[in-house]
Amino acid sequence: MLLGKKAMLKIQRSANGKVVFTLSGRIETEDVVELQRLFDLETTDHPIVLDLKDVTLADRDAVNFLMRCEDDGIRLENCPPYIREWVERGREMKRSEKGLNGGKRSARRHSH
Repeated sequence: MLLGKKAMLKIQRSANGKVVFTLSGRIETEDVVELQRLFDLETTDHPIVLDLKDVTLADRDAVNFLMRCEDDGIRLENCPPYIREWVERGREMKRSEKGLNGGKRSARRHSH
């Protein structure tokens, strides 16, 4: 019986011209470290793809990680719409934070 047992993320790796990591289950903070470790073990001559078709949930750290993955050239395939929306919202927030921080800096410069 699995009462009280934490949901797990299943990771399957396959390669055929590209390296595909198929993820199933929940992606949580602890999983981000393991996924990054697996990516670091890969050679750079094959593109990396994350297949998210069977992902049921992703926490904030996981969404930020997926956003960084895309920024680093890792392709997200079969990304559930709600995760795609969270990734895009995260990007928008980062863009607006950069704009606000830039504005604050320039405002300080002009006040001296």
